[in-house]
Amino acid sequence: MSHLLKQRLHLIQTPAHLPLLQQGLRGIERETLRVDAQGKLMLTAHPLALGSALTNPLITTDYSESLLEFITPAEQDISIALDKLDAIHRFSYTKLNDEMLWNNSIPCELPSEKDIPIAWYGKSHIGMIKHVYRRGLALRYGKSMQCIAGIHYNYSLSEDLWKLIAKAEGDTRSAQDFQSESYIALIRNFHRYSWLLMYLFGASPALSKSFLRGRQHNLDTLSEDTLYLPYATSLRMSDLGYQNNVQDGLVPPYNNLLDYMRSLSIAVRKPYPPYADLGIKKDGEWMQINSNVLQIENEFYATIRPKRVIKTGERPVEALCARGVQYIEVRCMDVDPFEPLGINLESSRFLDAFLLFCALDESRLTNPVEGQENLDNFAATVKYGRQPGLMLQNQGRKISLQAWGEEILAKLKPLAILLDEQAHSSEHQDSLSQQALKLQRPDLTPSARVLAAISEHQNSFAQFALKQSLHFAEQFRANPPSAEVIAYFEQLAANSLAEQASMEANQTGSFDDFIEDYRSRTSSQICCEGLG
Repeated sequence: MSHLLKQRLHLIQTPAHLPLLQQGLRGIERETLRVDAQGKLMLTAHPLALGSALTNPLITTDYSESLLEFITPAEQDISIALDKLDAIHRFSYTKLNDEMLWNNSIPCELPSEKDIPIAWYGKSHIGMIKHVYRRGLALRYGKSMQCIAGIHYNYSLSEDLWKLIAKAEGDTRSAQDFQSESYIALIRNFHRYSWLLMYLFGASPALSKSFLRGRQHNLDTLSEDTLYLPYATSLRMSDLGYQNNVQDGLVPPYNNLLDYMRSLSIAVRKPYPPYADLGIKKDGEWMQINSNVLQIENEFYATIRPKRVIKTGERPVEALCARGVQYIEVRCMDVDPFEPLGINLESSRFLDAFLLFCALDESRLTNPVEGQENLDNFAATVKYGRQPGLMLQNQGRKISLQAWGEEILAKLKPLAILLDEQAHSSEHQDSLSQQALKLQRPDLTPSARVLAAISEHQNSFAQFALKQSLHFAEQFRANPPSAEVIAYFEQLAANSLAEQASMEANQTGSFDDFIEDYRSRTSSQICCEGLG
């Protein structure tokens, strides 16, 4: 255990300070495709009964009209957030009629690119810019990749806990700056160790051959309709999924918030001729927000992001500049096809211990050499993580995935004990024990279990994923929410539709002026002197 971690644990575990651990917040964003009973993508509009995708705070869409996103409120205990995520699922099933939710990160059988419907948010300026942004994504990356689904895990520690640590360590920075830079330190550690999450929770070792649409690949053939890699953990997070060559090196390893915002700000302003060739407008219609490397900051595909709740029309970097980092968003978690919500409490308890370790442990400054090492470890794990004897690199030293994983779990144990002490439970330690078993027995990992299950379905990914989706659809339909809960969600949906209608009725000015103003507001012009 590092001296810093020991010091911080000693500070927090006193009776006066331990309750601060409970005051951090957790939330989940779960993406899932709407499909028919045969597992084909639904091409219909976002169901009105679920409310407005623009203004409903709990049920929206991501890239496509067909790609739902369920968002829980931020809660002090992740078990509460999971209960609310369950309620969102069960309510949605009361409105989906013959449709169901695809319970996998890798998409179902998709129609032709032109037929995948881009998400529509109405005719308000805010709604239109969200739609135009997605048109740009279609031009740049194709629509199929945007149909990949994941679990996003939002995590924060109490602001009072950060203040306590700063005071104890004699840090003279402002509370906002200390908190922001502490989250950046968490992110540095996350990049060092996140390969372990891919081994433990990756659940996408195979995909339908049709998903690649004839693209070059290095996958093996499992059956007539299925491709895979025998030791893969998460093809979703490999170069076949959310990776993009244009973004390689876009945000170099960063040591402070300013470095991160500078990199994103440059990318949002840097012209990229191939995107310009695609056209910004076509027949008077906006096709992308701009032709730069990134249209907006959120286009950067990161496994983890520093975040701040934004105001209407505000850019993400504007919010970070003005008010600092509020929480982090972990974006690399696959949908677990064996879990009705795509994630369970055991995995969430482990994530809490893992992220607390990343937050409190020593986090040395990084550099491009270490950054490449981190990327290589992550890439090796998503493609070959269960390969016997797989070796990774730790500060230039070769080490087996299993040995390093066991080292990390040993470091997590005091954090799990502390969290359990605060919660009067053993759930964090129990989860740690289950993850340790996966290091000893790769066949217990979700990716291995997926391949074993696919083998029972004629080696067909589509057949396996369809059966899982049907199974959970039946479960949800058999257990609808109470009339009171349904009424709550129906009122939320009605309010959201009214709010969207009001926005559209009362807006002023033209969309062209709105988008030009949005394009002109880069972080170097609005705050953070020297950012550009």
